[in-house]
Amino acid sequence: MVKLNKIYTRTGDDGTTGLVDGSRLEKHALRMEAIGAVDEANSMLGFAALALDKGEHADALFRIQNDLFDLGADIATPAEQGDDFAPSQMVLRIVAAQVDWLEARIDEANARLQPLTSFVLPGGSEAAARLHLARASSRRAERSMTALAGTAPTNPQALAYINRLSDYLFVLARVANADGADDVKWVPGANR
Repeated sequence: MVKLNKIYTRTGDDGTTGLVDGSRLEKHALRMEAIGAVDEANSMLGFAALALDKGEHADALFRIQNDLFDLGADIATPAEQGDDFAPSQMVLRIVAAQVDWLEARIDEANARLQPLTSFVLPGGSEAAARLHLARASSRRAERSMTALAGTAPTNPQALAYINRLSDYLFVLARVANADGADDVKWVPGANR
């Protein structure tokens, strides 16, 4: 259980921040960049959810927002080389079941859609535009996480989760565009 009595602590005034294991690092470190990018993606999901009718898809975004807090905790818990990234009472990790859940949502949503015959521009309806913003933000989080993974052990399930998230948001944006009927198609070279 998290209990916050005070919002500011002044401990970060020196440009460092604390991790789950008690260690501190600079706020501009790759790990903190990844945590911040996941936080930004989470905020974009909240913005996108406001444009969706209450129901299945909005509920899915709220569930994903919770998973993104898990993902932030996973990234904020440094691992040693060779760690298996298994969760425990004290260590929160993204697990395969969370990735599987996202894949099932992608398959369900994609089953409603006609195959793409062109790339689509981010837009169409307001809901789709917001979902595309969240998708682009999740891609930024993925780039930050893979940069971290190039320098420090990173949970493979966390990397899979953030990769699937952008796929899900893309498909859901198409669903929000009248199941793809209102997608705005890219016309290569149209303005030459």
